[in-house]
Amino acid sequence: NKITRSWVLHHKVWRASYSQLLPLFHTQRVPTMASLQNSPTKTLFLDSLPQLQKHSTLPCCRRGGISFLVKDAQAATSSTGSLSQDRPGRRQMLAVGTVAPWVVIFNQNSKSFAAETKKGFLPVTDKKDGYEFLYPFGWQEVVIEGQDKVFKDVIEPLENVSVNVIPTSKLDIRDIGPPQEIAETLIKRVLAPPSQKTKLIEAVQHDVDGKAYYTFEFTAQAPNYTRHALSTVSIGNGKFYTLTTGANERRWEKMKDKLHTVVDSFKIFNV
Repeated sequence: NKITRSWVLHHKVWRASYSQLLPLFHTQRVPTMASLQNSPTKTLFLDSLPQLQKHSTLPCCRRGGISFLVKDAQAATSSTGSLSQDRPGRRQMLAVGTVAPWVVIFNQNSKSFAAETKKGFLPVTDKKDGYEFLYPFGWQEVVIEGQDKVFKDVIEPLENVSVNVIPTSKLDIRDIGPPQEIAETLIKRVLAPPSQKTKLIEAVQHDVDGKAYYTFEFTAQAPNYTRHALSTVSIGNGKFYTLTTGANERRWEKMKDKLHTVVDSFKIFNV
């Protein structure tokens, strides 16, 4: 449907949008929107950009001409201990043909993280990039070009969580700018298509184990739907991390507690 197609198309160009902001993380604080729009195109790219933007075909599931990969949902279990056990083939790619080199599924079940898993959620631990979070039981993992991890509801396309990771020379998110400034820039430049009307509701800073995170809430209005979303960003391991989750505005009241659990569970660890 139109909502699913719009969601997938937006996530496919996510990497390029982030790449345009990449030099900002290496040099100065995020400038105003006007200065971003007036900046010469050549100043928005680093030497390493071609490697980051390299595309490969994922000839797997196709809907409406858009390719993406759906992974089997994890089997139901009432024991958090069983979440930490490997299941043969769970992390095997279900694609035929060439798979992009950055699409690698890592061990998703850290025992220590699984012990803290809330009822109704499953843990994800990426040992290569150094992050972990929870997502609602029943969501499926899909592979979207330009995203590090994506899980989504099988019925409601706007109910999903995605993680994006890009390199940066900064050591702390506070080196780039304050929460509201960073939130507004990411929402307008990356987290929502330019055609959508966006509104920042709240942006705050919180610390976890001495690491600063910015968490913000916003809405993005399209002609046929409005998405209500939560994002959290942080810096560590020489990387800029962004986790975003959300739902259709009409289901926000029903989903907001789950989505807050997802965004609050996101943590970075040293690798």
